Order: sequence, then C-alpha cells, then structure tokens
Amino acid sequence: MSTATAPAPTTARKPATMAQALNRALRDAMAADPAVHVLGEDVGALGGVFRITDGLTKEFGETRCTDTPLAEAGILGTAIGMAMYGLRPVVEMQFDAFAYPSFEQLISHVAKMRNRTRGAVPLPITIRVPYGGGIGGVEHHSDSSEAYYLHTPGLHVVTPATVGDAYGLLRAAIASDDPVVFLEPKRLYWSKDDWNADEPAAVEPIGRAVVRRPGRSATLITYGPSLPVCLEAAEAAREEGWDLEVLDLRSLVPFDDETVAAAVRRTGRAVVVHESAGFGGAGAEIAARVTERCFHHLEAPVLRVAGFDIPYPPPMLERHHLPSVDRILDAVGRLQWEAR
Repeated sequence: MSTATAPAPTTARKPATMAQALNRALRDAMAADPAVHVLGEDVGALGGVFRITDGLTKEFGETRCTDTPLAEAGILGTAIGMAMYGLRPVVEMQFDAFAYPSFEQLISHVAKMRNRTRGAVPLPITIRVPYGGGIGGVEHHSDSSEAYYLHTPGLHVVTPATVGDAYGLLRAAIASDDPVVFLEPKRLYWSKDDWNADEPAAVEPIGRAVVRRPGRSATLITYGPSLPVCLEAAEAAREEGWDLEVLDLRSLVPFDDETVAAAVRRTGRAVVVHESAGFGGAGAEIAARVTERCFHHLEAPVLRVAGFDIPYPPPMLERHHLPSVDRILDAVGRLQWEAR
C-alpha cells in the first residue's frame, strides 16, 4: 500500500482590480462589525462614482450605506457625531479637491478630538479620498493634496499602490481608533493583480514601508500612483547599467523611518517621486528626514521628481506635468554625476 499523501489543495487566484479589493474590504468590515457605516455622495444606489461601494446598500441597507447631500463639511461633521457615539464611519469624498470644504471639520475637530479629551473620545473615522491624476480629469478632479493631511498632527495618512494593500490597509484603517485619511490613487483603480478573493489578504499594519524591488545603485522612494512609474523606470534603468531599488512607503503618517533609512544606506543615493507639487510637498519632508538620518552614507544630495508648482493642468498637458520614466532617469543620472 502506498503511503504517499495527496497534495494539498491550492488556493485559486485570479486577476482582480484595486476597485474590487476596496469594495471587498468595505463589505468584510461591515459584515464583521455593525458599527461600520459608509456615507458619502452617491455611495448608495449608484455605488459611488468609481463603483467602490457597489452593492453595499443592497446588502446592508440604506442606514449603513447612506447617500448624503453634496455638502462635504456636513458629511464629515455627521461622521464626527457618529464616531463620538460609538460608530465607525467610513466617509467617501468624491474627488480629492472636493474635500476642501470639509477642512475646518478635519483640522479643528477630527485631528484634535482625541488629544483634546486626553484619549477619552477617539474618533475612529476613515476618510476615503480618490486622488491623483492620470485619468484625463480636469481641474478639481486630479489634485494630490496629501501634504495638507500629513502636516496635520492627529491624522494617519495612508495610500495603497497594490491590490493586496488596498484591501489590507483599508481594513486596518477602519479598525484604527485614530482618524485615517485613506488616499486612493484613481489611476490605479483598474490596475490588476492576482488576488484571492476567498482569502483576501492579511490586514497590513499602518506605518510600514516595503521594498518592491531591491537594487544597489540608488533608491526610488515613492507611494500611491507613482509606484508603477518607478518600477517601469527601474526596468528601463537596466539599459544604463543602473540597478534601482524601489521603496513603497504605503503610509505617510506614521512614517517608517527605519525601513527608508536602511534602504538609502544600502545604496547611498535617493530620489523621491510623487505627483503633487514639489515646493512644500511630501517629498521635501522625506528628503529632509533621509538627509538627517543618512547624511554620512549619502554619495549625492537627495533629489525629488514631482509635479510642477502649478494648478493641475488640462488633460492634454498632464503627461508633461506628472513624473515620468524619463524624468526619473534624468534624476538618477544627476545622482551619478554628483557622486563623481
């Protein structure tokens, strides 16, 4: 009699989009905790402009996935009251620039309430914000305002760049007792990856960066919509004889100084890449932190490749405005020159 054992069944994996992973994360969070409520403009019957909330009203009812008036300050103000009374609201701001009317609520109350009450009143609010360009959107539909959020103490700021992280980080954000601004790259909503919907992913801890591609010549530090561009640049750099490391921050607040500093110390060179404007942007803070922690390991100054310091341009011009493979490789070439 043979003693061989049958092979363990393999878990089926099939391509899924980031939009599908976000939808599944919301559904699983709502099923696991009746305190989780979704609210925003058109999130109900329509399922959201990008269909991220598709099917949630049908499954959980209008009281848990609720259409709101077109009033962002009112939406976030309502969420504050819900959170103070024990719920876990998930707010959708339809587009990044549409969130600006809610800033008074965000800065004065959401970010400060837990500190103001010495921890007695946490506000477990997740604020989902579709952001960034690359979809041919007009002004007010393609902003990247992450710098406003990361400059505000009391907020966590997270942005996924992969299908798996979209699920895991959103589940972690909803479970957090701190308010989380969850920035969703619009241009990656339809990006695909092999993903098991039956066993979606582990819940990723907020505040940990990850190396997506190891390398030795220089480190590209990026997040959200710029990750695929950096990976493409790393492949193209091989023709120049450069071996580029690509680091995905995933979380802007808390910031993973340990992983970032270790990566830069390995290569001695760094380029920060993001879509938002360069002056006063996230890249300026990242470059400063890298310089402070890695000064004696740096072979050249930390450089930045960012959007230009202008309001978001018309769709026909956005390809010139956004970081590109050529602009990234140009910065890497400058690093090599500076090191001579």
